[in-house]
Amino acid sequence: MERLLNVTSLVSLALIASVLLGLRRAHIRVEYSVSWLTAGLVVLILSRWEYVLVVMGEAVGISYPPAVLMAITMGVFLIVLYRMSMILSALKDNNIALAQKVAILEFRLRSVTQDGETAA
Repeated sequence: MERLLNVTSLVSLALIASVLLGLRRAHIRVEYSVSWLTAGLVVLILSRWEYVLVVMGEAVGISYPPAVLMAITMGVFLIVLYRMSMILSALKDNNIALAQKVAILEFRLRSVTQDGETAA
């Protein structure tokens, strides 16, 4: 059991380090890195705080603390992925609206240019 908690701690530390490195190199924006850093920190704290895992496990009927940790980890990452999906959907909608505005501006520009050529 202790080995699994140690591995989980190392994985969460690796996640935190990679997010911070990506943030430093501008590979990830600050507003997106907060979710990943929070998720990594929650998993790290829970993997080191076995008493909380035991209490949470008793509350939901799971007697093996690492199983509780894995269930919580999956839940945390599902929340982060859902948040990223919402952001991605909003960006796609904004991209469509922007493409439509550019198309309207190009149409108006062609109309003005054609009107100028026919008047000359």
